[in-house]
Amino acid sequence: MKAVILVEQGSVGNLIQVELPIPTLLADEVLIKVRAIAINPADTYIRKQRTLDYVFNGERPRILGWDISGTIVRVGENTIGFKVSDDVFGLIKYPGRFYPGHAKGYAEYIAAPASDITFKPANISHEEAAAATLAALAAWQSLAKAQIKQGDRLFITAGAGGVGHYAIQIAKYLGAHVIAQSSLEKKDFVLGMGADEHVDYEHQQFITMLEPVDLVLELLRGNHIERSLRIIKPGGTLISLCNYIKGTICEEIARERKVFAWYHAVKSDGSDMEAIAGLLSKGVIRSFVSRTYRLDQIREAHIEMEKDHTKGKIIISLI
Repeated sequence: MKAVILVEQGSVGNLIQVELPIPTLLADEVLIKVRAIAINPADTYIRKQRTLDYVFNGERPRILGWDISGTIVRVGENTIGFKVSDDVFGLIKYPGRFYPGHAKGYAEYIAAPASDITFKPANISHEEAAAATLAALAAWQSLAKAQIKQGDRLFITAGAGGVGHYAIQIAKYLGAHVIAQSSLEKKDFVLGMGADEHVDYEHQQFITMLEPVDLVLELLRGNHIERSLRIIKPGGTLISLCNYIKGTICEEIARERKVFAWYHAVKSDGSDMEAIAGLLSKGVIRSFVSRTYRLDQIREAHIEMEKDHTKGKIIISLI
């Protein structure tokens, strides 16, 4: 099979397409012929950072990629609920801060735990399904953890990106009033996703223009989070997908302002994927794919992701 390996952490030049054997299966896994792969900021961070080499669990060759959609071609002997020819999608073996996750998704075939996947809705493409794995899961898990409810005011700090555009749609479905931040260029996009209000980060200061909110979904790195904490009502919540809270100045600010703040690490979870599939099948949420590349264009996909202006998702199509 064709696969893209990471020779070592560093530049996109270290991503090389090679021929490898098709993976063997464990008893609780299924073999999936991959039809589409989603690219995330995490892919580029792990590609560049030697400190993140633990993700690969000492295995060689290193193969990035966790977000896939495809068709089952073989099932493990202990697998229940799936069969050959099922179209499925999921976030496979995603790593955490202290544990590895070498899914080897940049390939024509992937061995995936059955517990990480669910059935692809028939009304969406493999590209749209692959898009709705890590990004949609992160939005769903974060908002569920925050117990967002009808009438809550939610501020999403990066509304036009992968997680952000799903978070807008999910929050609106759950009855929230959504304020989304992006560039002015992407204003129509975030409003089209369902946001009630837009903040232009290039020309507006949310900290002075917004009324207090109940919840912030912080999707930006750096000290942006310190300002985000200052617009939350006492008793409100901030969830960050990028910044650790414990032991930082953010923890102190949150305590002073009587705000609950925590870091959320997205997790592979077939049950949550099933919930996402339900929303996709009903048209409650939709994937926006901004660019599609071939597997042999993976370097170009990484370069585009690193420009940090992606609207929606970047996809690798193997169809």
